[in-house]
Amino acid sequence: MAYKPLDPRNQKPPSKTPGCFLSRPVCFSLVCGILSLALLHLLCCSPAGTQQAVLFPLRQYINNTYSFISSVPGEGIKNCNYSEGKWVWAPGHARRYNATECNVKERQDCLRNGRPDTGYLDWRWQPVGCPLPAFDARTFLSVVRGKHVAFIGDSMARNQAQSLICLLTSAYPYRPYYRLLYRDVGQHRHNFWSYSFPSYNVKVSYYWAPFLVRGKGKPEDDAIRENHVHLDVPGDRWAADADTIDVAVLAAGHWLLNGAIYYNGSEVIGAHNAPAELNYTRIGYAWPLHMAYWTAVERLSSGGGRQRTVVLATFSPSHFEGRPVDSPTACTKMEPYKEGERELEWIFKEVRDVVYEEAELARARVGDGGRGGGATRIEVLDVTKLAWMRPDGHPSVYMNYHPFEHGVPEKMNSDCLHFCLPGPVDTFNEILVQVLKKRR
Repeated sequence: MAYKPLDPRNQKPPSKTPGCFLSRPVCFSLVCGILSLALLHLLCCSPAGTQQAVLFPLRQYINNTYSFISSVPGEGIKNCNYSEGKWVWAPGHARRYNATECNVKERQDCLRNGRPDTGYLDWRWQPVGCPLPAFDARTFLSVVRGKHVAFIGDSMARNQAQSLICLLTSAYPYRPYYRLLYRDVGQHRHNFWSYSFPSYNVKVSYYWAPFLVRGKGKPEDDAIRENHVHLDVPGDRWAADADTIDVAVLAAGHWLLNGAIYYNGSEVIGAHNAPAELNYTRIGYAWPLHMAYWTAVERLSSGGGRQRTVVLATFSPSHFEGRPVDSPTACTKMEPYKEGERELEWIFKEVRDVVYEEAELARARVGDGGRGGGATRIEVLDVTKLAWMRPDGHPSVYMNYHPFEHGVPEKMNSDCLHFCLPGPVDTFNEILVQVLKKRR
């Protein structure tokens, strides 16, 4: 039968909305009122756990939807600079998981250790001119489907790696199936481990390598006084698995600032902050840091044409602010820095610049258009500013279990370097997702 348009002269407007005894505007107003009362009841009268279960998915949906509709057609995320921005108040944004359940290092499990203030969980990073979607487990796993993702480096690399595992294994409402493939035992149980997500054929691993290259002495046994670093040899454990790695996140710097004796082969080529009686040539920390990244990228780009992404993470500053590590007041600030409140220290800027310089050199050498034929993609994960602005996010004295249970001691170790989990370091992984999506 051919379609015939309605003749408006024979149509009568309906007097009431079908299925409703009231007019459409009145029905809509009543529904909105009921929903508002339900939300008010949830906020005022429901347990915190119930609020989190309901509100977090809603916040995440709004955040991701805003990200979608705010992007410029044809531009995507390639022009977004996530390294610049500010922390904005967002109640509950970082309250995403129970760190005890996802087996993080106890010293970063601040809520377990009795930290009473939780305001550090109520901020989100807002880049200038673009949105940053909340972390979504399915998005991350889809982006790295079929790949081995490895975090290689110091304890800040571990901090981010454990954050990622928590975000993935505690995802709500979608929780992917996972299993622990491997974990070292004893004191090294947090230094080498791998998780599998079979539905996506994804593996996530962490390799303790505080210098990226081979480190002997103190990196293996904290009782040893010196660090002995072989700048020409990649770290043993991760180098053995390098040909299986598809995405590598490299993070180093803190141990090189502390100092070491440096080798090329069996020959000592100099030292930084070594005992004066050893009388080695002083070479500082910048050149060894350059060499460490160079050696690591060379190993990762020699995988026989394997398509690989190497992400160089910039320096995440500490906030001891001149106080000794055993001072209970070393880092007690309870809010992020405001823009311009405190200038980033020059040494942190210099270490950050080393990462950018090495990324550019690596791109020319092995990346796009280099001798690697474009097989190795080099990216930078710049977290320096956003980490610098969060002096409130460290464990501080709550690296210890209920530190004031027996009074207030004169001296107590404080952690003003790593971040509480959950906490600001989760943002590193929100940005990592966008970095990996950029040229998918």
